Amino acid sequence: MTSSTVLFHLAFPVADIPTAKEFYVQGLGCETGRETPSSLILNLYGHQLVAHTTAELAPQKGIYPRHFGLVFLAEPAWETLLYRAQDHRLTFYQGEKRRFPGTPLEHRTFFLQDPFHNLLEFKYYCHSSAIFGETEHPFVGDGE
Repeated sequence: MTSSTVLFHLAFPVADIPTAKEFYVQGLGCETGRETPSSLILNLYGHQLVAHTTAELAPQKGIYPRHFGLVFLAEPAWETLLYRAQDHRLTFYQGEKRRFPGTPLEHRTFFLQDPFHNLLEFKYYCHSSAIFGETEHPFVGDGE
């Protein structure tokens, strides 16, 4: 499959649509699509996110097992989003850091937490081969 023929889709829980719009549209810069009182379609860098309201929201303990986000192919684009998140005072669950420095898996990452306890990771790999490859290095995430 190639990225030019498919888009990623993710549905996720929120408590209310106005707060979701504040974080995702004003904060992250998503474009809005269709909207109902209980759902909102968002365009996040060409991928479809759908926020659905629910009363059942609970924070998880740590970044695993569940989070979502983007892998940037250009470091300046990643930095632009980092600066936007800082400028809009979005909640950082984990600030900017560099994982696996000096290895083929080296990447820059930061995590945001939306107002509904959803965690979002945004990263840039210094070596694009690590996005899906470098299988001889058995590390994922924080090195487990």
